[in-house]
Amino acid sequence: MDNVYTYERPKLYKLQSEAFFNDFRYAWIEGSTKSGKTVSCMAWIIEQAVFLGKEGREFWWVAPVSAVASIAFKRLKRGIPAFFIRSIISSPGKESITLINGAVIRFKSGENANSLYGEDVWAAVIDEASRMKEDVFHAIRSTLTATRGKVRIIGNVKGRKNWFYQGCRKAEAGEEGHIFRKITALDAVAAGVFPMEELEDARRALPDAVFRELYLCEPSDDGGNPFGLQFIRQNIAPLSNKAPVVFGDDLAKSVDWTVLHGLDEDGRTCSHTRLQLPWENTIDHIKLICGSTYTLLDSTGVGDPIVERLQKTGSNFEGFKFSAPSKQMLMEGLSVAIQRGEVQYPDGVIVSELESFEYEYTRTGVRYSAPEGSHDDCVMALALAVHAKNTRPAQPQVIAL
Repeated sequence: MDNVYTYERPKLYKLQSEAFFNDFRYAWIEGSTKSGKTVSCMAWIIEQAVFLGKEGREFWWVAPVSAVASIAFKRLKRGIPAFFIRSIISSPGKESITLINGAVIRFKSGENANSLYGEDVWAAVIDEASRMKEDVFHAIRSTLTATRGKVRIIGNVKGRKNWFYQGCRKAEAGEEGHIFRKITALDAVAAGVFPMEELEDARRALPDAVFRELYLCEPSDDGGNPFGLQFIRQNIAPLSNKAPVVFGDDLAKSVDWTVLHGLDEDGRTCSHTRLQLPWENTIDHIKLICGSTYTLLDSTGVGDPIVERLQKTGSNFEGFKFSAPSKQMLMEGLSVAIQRGEVQYPDGVIVSELESFEYEYTRTGVRYSAPEGSHDDCVMALALAVHAKNTRPAQPQVIAL
């Protein structure tokens, strides 16, 4: 006769249970420090291995580095009753726990996403997701294909421009098969598992932005955004009814958009057009929309012959070649204009691109770009328009006789 065991789920407070133990295949959980997200995931992965486990079935815990995965391994090793464990491998980087039903809970590093492909996994935890690269998620998702396994994706909030934050936002918006939950230190205090005095001590000891991210799950204004999220939002305004005095045109590369951005005399956006057309049609639209208004166009690469053709039709068209120094100058000029309130634009795609735009210091200087897979056409067109407004040739004065 087979042995019969009784499983009892660890005691969790309501928010923990709702976030982790549900029927959704993907659960995205923004959890603050000491809110109980790790212990909840430990309970969840054990339950998956207990009820779905059979000989040789894999259940994974993936963390940014082996040392972090080892923390979960040691805690689970202590938490699972000894009689329910068949074997344990404790070698660093190869930790695993095999249960008596044959299920293997394996603890892995996300440092090399390529090493995660190939296995069939029945359930997975992606721990500290905001500190891992997106290709780790892609690899884990591939391992769940044959089994249609579930995954719990947990982490602290760490800015707005990482894949974990974006995935949480999609889940929050109701993407099919996904659920989003947020658990803060205040929730843990209310549940009686975290002392308020410790929270207040952390509030006093840490910089406000750090405290809000770690304990309240409130993303900071990313240090990598050159414009400042608060300033970006302060300059949102409806389209102006005035005539444009300059245009900035960013010409399409590959799957990008051609964007024509017009500013009036006050620096307000009065014209904004996005195109994805053959070059002949694009040239016609530029001539129609920009007319005789001074226009600064991206003349890098494929843009060079386009600018030359436009210059044959009017002297108001001027090229601007992008290089690392010229792009830095352009972005710094746009940043100054945004922070001083010298430029305004409507909400929507322009604001979205501005908020996701980023910079980083490299050995060769400052690199400005949109996140991988995102567009920056609107940002570049706006920057060209701002630069054009500040540097356009003086208009000839008409003197009445």
